[in-house]
Parts: sequence; structure tokens; C-alpha cells
Amino acid sequence: MNVSSLELHCSAPHDRSFRMSRLLVFIRHHLAGSGMLIALLLLCTFFSIATWTTQYPQNAAAANDVASQIAPQAKVLIVVRPTAADSAFAKALQAELGARAEVVQGEPKDARAALLRSSAGGLDVIACNHATASWLVFSDLAHDFPALKNTRVVQPRAHSWPVFLKTDNLLNIANQIAVIAILAIGMTLVIITGGIDLSVGSLIALSAVITTLIVRDFCDGVNAGAAGMFAACLGGIAVCGTCGLLSGAFITRLRMPPFIVTLAMMLVGSGLAYRLAENQSVYQVPDSFVWLGRGSDLFGLPNAVVLMLLLYTAAHVVMTQTRLGRNLYAVGGNVEAAHLSGVPVQRVILIAYVLCGLLAGLGGVVTASLLKSGSPTYGQMYELYVIAAVVVGGTSLSGGRGTMPGTLIGAFIIAVIQNGMNLTNVESNTQKIVLGLVILAAVLVDRVRK
Repeated sequence: MNVSSLELHCSAPHDRSFRMSRLLVFIRHHLAGSGMLIALLLLCTFFSIATWTTQYPQNAAAANDVASQIAPQAKVLIVVRPTAADSAFAKALQAELGARAEVVQGEPKDARAALLRSSAGGLDVIACNHATASWLVFSDLAHDFPALKNTRVVQPRAHSWPVFLKTDNLLNIANQIAVIAILAIGMTLVIITGGIDLSVGSLIALSAVITTLIVRDFCDGVNAGAAGMFAACLGGIAVCGTCGLLSGAFITRLRMPPFIVTLAMMLVGSGLAYRLAENQSVYQVPDSFVWLGRGSDLFGLPNAVVLMLLLYTAAHVVMTQTRLGRNLYAVGGNVEAAHLSGVPVQRVILIAYVLCGLLAGLGGVVTASLLKSGSPTYGQMYELYVIAAVVVGGTSLSGGRGTMPGTLIGAFIIAVIQNGMNLTNVESNTQKIVLGLVILAAVLVDRVRK
């Protein structure tokens, strides 16, 4: 065997070992990235099975279903309760049936009075929803109203479907998590640098109070225009950005621990919110102020959810395609190495805290819009939920690792767990225990991965 063949023979095992190690690293990386997504899908599957029940619809599709069960010339009495959902159902059904349908909205006694009136003129069908069809007044028409013995009681056909997967519930999950998810973007930036920010919950309250106070005192209150409300929102966000700037300055310039600095800023922000609002809620804002928090203009999605998705898209681009994103990871991975490599460490950390403050201010604006008021009580305990979302999403508390898609998935995991436990009637104290165990499990996974 010559030298070249000997070298080839000896290097082959090393090449195979190298390729195998590269393959294992690739698989481990992608499994780690998709692990949280798999966990989210498993949670959704579990709560879908746990909330699988018989549904009794009364939407437009249910109205079409009832109309299809009624003969074209039949005389119809529509009976519903005095609720918004019942009214919408009756209106949709009457639009399908036309003038041959009469609507009675009220209680069983009102339905009885309508049946007595209809006994003389004849009645072919009584159209109900599931609730009104169970009224005793319709239980024995042949005995109680002999003239109506041939009258049919028609209701929408029931079907089985998980309560968790109903459109309204899914939109509710997304809308409820929007504020926490927005704050989690800034918290991810801070934690990737190896820091922490405990002030975001208080900054929500401060931003909401300042925004609504500006609307009330400087923009004509309930008569405020769009420009005035926009300026007020910018004011609330700017104040929170300034708080983030102060926190970052204390941490970078004076070398103070982030935990202590942001804990102090949490108290300062909360105290300022209570002082400015004089311990009261500020509610003198126009009805149009709720556009950001409650409106839905794009594909039926709430505006707050659309804003959240746009922010996550922008943040993902920043973290993966820009110098700032690379610098954030470098600082969190090894501060000394980043400094020796020419990374402006102090500036990068300062930017992270400023962005975290600005996003907390935006979260306060969304909260004020959602609740149509500003109150110093907003945002309590939010910092814990935000940190939980970031950690569950795979961001390392020691810094240097984390992604925006992971944080978004982590926020949805927290929201799905809370929503699922509410739907399955788990008490609030047990929910706290479960959430704490989820956070511990996420940190344990991070330690094992390292």
C-alpha cells in the first residue's frame, strides 16, 4: 500500500465521523427550532379534544339551515330571546324568508301570546334556536293549541366541534396575547444581551395614563381628532422610551445590575402612573380611540394582531439581516470577545433597553385602546408573563441565543395554556402552578441543551 492510499484509508473514518457530526448538529438545530412549534401544536390538539362538545349555532349559516327546512309558501313565526346573538339570528332568518315570517323576541309568555294570535290565522312553522326550542310552551302544541297541532318546530341542526377551535375563541387568544407578544419583542432583545427588564408592566400603565391624559387635557377629550390621538400615542411611547434610555444608561455607564435598575424603574413607572392619574382611571377619550385595540380591517383580524405580526416580521429581519442583530448576539454570547472585535457594546445594550421601553409604551397604547381608558393598574404582573413567553420560546437567560419566531410561539404557548385551562374550568390558583411548572421546564430544557 503506497502513502497516498494509506492517507486515504486513514482519512476515510475521520471524514465519515465529521459528516456524521455535522448531520447531528443540523438535526439538533432544526429539532430545537421546531420543538416549541410541536409543543404548541400538541397543546392545541389536547385542548381541542378536551373541549369537543355539541355546538348549537345561530349565525348566518344556521339561519340558512333553518330556511332550507321550511317550505317556500309556509307561514313562519320566528321566536328568539332578547339578546344580541338571537337578534342577529332572527334578522338573518327573516331576510331569508321574507314577509311570510313574523319575529317574536322576548320570553316564553311573549311566545304564548303570539301562538294564541296565530291560532286563528294558521301557522305552519315555528323557527327557533336551540335555547327557545326547549321552552315548555312548545312541548305539546297539539294539547295547548289544538289549532296548531300540525305546526312544526324547526331549529338549526347541531354539530360536534371543539370550543377551543371556534373562530371567536382563536381570535380571542390572538387578541389577548397581542400586548404581551409586543412587549416580548423588546424583552427578547434585552435578554439576548444578557440583561433583564422588570419595568415593562409598569410602563404599560404609564403609557396608557399619559396617552389618555394628553387626549383629555390637550386634544379636546371625547371630541379629539385622529391627529390629536396620534400625537397623544406618540407622547406615551416617547416617555416609556425615555425610561428605557435611563435604565440603559444606568446599566452601561454606571455598571449597575440590570435587575436592580429595572426593579427601581418598575417602582418609578408605577408611582408616576398613580400620581399623574390621581389614583383614578382616565376615560375621557372618543369612541374612535378603540380602533387600534378593537378594530378589525384586514381579513377580519384584529388590528392589534396585525400590528403584532408586522412588528415580529420587522424584528426578525433586524435580528437576522442587520449589523445590529449580529451585535446583539455577539454581546450576549461573550461581552469581552465582542468588545475586542470592535462591537460598541455599551451602545448596543443601550439600544436594546430603549427599544424595550418603546415597545412597552406601544403596548400601553394598545391596552388603553382596547379598554378605552388609561389606568395605573394596567400591566400588573405582565413582566412575568413576558419573561415566561421569551424563555418558553427558547431564548437563553444567559444571553446570546434566541429568535423572534420562537418568542412568538412562546407567547402563544402561554396564551393557549391559559385559554385552554379557562375553557376546561381549571381554577386560577392551579393555573398559576401550571404556568410556573411550564417556566421551570423551559429553563431546564435550556440548561440541558447547553
